Amino acid sequence: MTFGRWFTFAVCLVAAMAVGVWVSPYVRGYHSTATVQTAATSQSAKQTAKSRPAVSARSARPQAKATNISLSAPELQAQLKPLLNKGANMSVAAQDFRDAEQFATVAHAARNTEIPFMVLKHRVVDEHKSLATAIRELKPDVDAAAHAKRAQAEARSDIAALAT
Repeated sequence: MTFGRWFTFAVCLVAAMAVGVWVSPYVRGYHSTATVQTAATSQSAKQTAKSRPAVSARSARPQAKATNISLSAPELQAQLKPLLNKGANMSVAAQDFRDAEQFATVAHAARNTEIPFMVLKHRVVDEHKSLATAIRELKPDVDAAAHAKRAQAEARSDIAALAT
């Protein structure tokens, strides 16, 4: 190999390592709280601009008052832990959801449809798709609207049980 090829190889290797160091906090979920708050603020602004719900299939029912449960509440996480894969990190799983009901709805939908939770979470939270649309895209052979409604009903039941 010539000196030019070795030099090109070394530069590419260093660049790849630099990109890895730069991206790894985001892949692992270790970014700072200021970054998370900024991202959450921009996501809520985008969601408000789009004027559509991120989880349910546009229902005219008002939100229940029982959704005031924190995403980090140990009772909620204990209730939803069996729905996720064994050994799942609940704080990472609950991250970026707007409320406990949305988190529980996606967890129930993932279990019911056998779609990986993190894939479904990405479609709903990051891509701002409705749960029914996300299910339809990932599993076109199932009744997405029915699964979304069933998951939402199960989530509301879980939240109501925790609120009492």
